[in-house]
Amino acid sequence: MENQTIAGKQASVDGFAHEMIVAGILMKRYHNVFLNNMPLSPYDLILVCGESETMIRAQIKTASKSVSFTGGTRGGVDREYKSGVKTYTQSTKTSDIIIGLHPKDLYSFELYFVPTCLVEVIGQKSLSLSKIEFLKNNFDILENCKNKDFVIKKCTENKLFN
Repeated sequence: MENQTIAGKQASVDGFAHEMIVAGILMKRYHNVFLNNMPLSPYDLILVCGESETMIRAQIKTASKSVSFTGGTRGGVDREYKSGVKTYTQSTKTSDIIIGLHPKDLYSFELYFVPTCLVEVIGQKSLSLSKIEFLKNNFDILENCKNKDFVIKKCTENKLFN
């Protein structure tokens, strides 16, 4: 098997594994976490948190050096689409938060919580992990990801905006 094919398969396996890892991490904290098994859905899991049982739709992304905000593309060697699915940027219409899973090593991970209301404000397709260090394992951001004023205030306090 070609090296590109092996790498493409590994990336696919990693993506599915990372969804399960994130679900497991969140389940230990919030209990009510549901993986979405619809592959064409714009979100990967639903989290229910707080006394008000707020439902949060989350898209999981592997984050090596940055967190990508796009979806609808295929990874790996065979990137040609025949299904008519188009690339899109995550927004509040498609999900509430993007969770970037950064593998530190084989057995430890960091979670970067990027609300989609922030994605709409900054108008970018990705952000470097170094710029969003304050979002790493920031469960307060996760729990308040639908509160745009809260998110913008925290991002301003942490100098994400110039």
